[in-house]
Amino acid sequence: MLPDFELCCSKFAEYKIELTEIQYRKFDKYADFLVEYNQKVNLTAITAPDEILVKHFIDSCLVTKFIDLPEKSSIIDVGTGAGFPSVPLIIIRPDLKLTLLDSLNKRIVFLQQLCDMLEIEAEFIHGRAEDFSKMHEFREKFDFSCARAVAELSTLTELCLPFVRVGGTFISLKGPGEDLDPANNAVTILGGKIASVNEYSLEKDERRLICIEKISQTPPKYPRNSAQIKKKPL
Repeated sequence: MLPDFELCCSKFAEYKIELTEIQYRKFDKYADFLVEYNQKVNLTAITAPDEILVKHFIDSCLVTKFIDLPEKSSIIDVGTGAGFPSVPLIIIRPDLKLTLLDSLNKRIVFLQQLCDMLEIEAEFIHGRAEDFSKMHEFREKFDFSCARAVAELSTLTELCLPFVRVGGTFISLKGPGEDLDPANNAVTILGGKIASVNEYSLEKDERRLICIEKISQTPPKYPRNSAQIKKKPL
């Protein structure tokens, strides 16, 4: 499915990421299974091998170039969809402790089968972030949360930051264009601060990776339900 090992190594190397043959085999299986499963469950609009390689796999792995992920860190991927960015991250950093959350059970079933095939250990949660982040066993329990989504940063922060312990980080992978200033109020209310905004190019696509550090506990009332978040963003 993917280009051959040497070509993939060369492409990863362009972004200063080393790729082993074992990792390559897992990415290749991932790409095959993604395209096959996508025929019955809508997971991605990106199905060309070279685009999967760059726009899904390399983009996800670039998290490691912008933020330090200490060994055995716990990370929850909120609204994970087809597993981006966290499953590619686990392929190159198998020491990380992964939790995958998505509101659509069909995606969770895909991820369970994928991780079983790739011999990846993970916890799977079918549900909404605004529900599970209020549960004691998940609230402020993770070193990192992450999301690769088109929602506004204020909304993503309300959904993702409550999972993160004080001292941890919410990682948001986004495209260009959004004015981040309106999110500052939400970030402050929720107990965070924008620690860095990292801009980079992925082939011809401009991308941003935003790190929000958790500096104090999120007030118990957050996150609100989805209707309230949509009607009145912070």
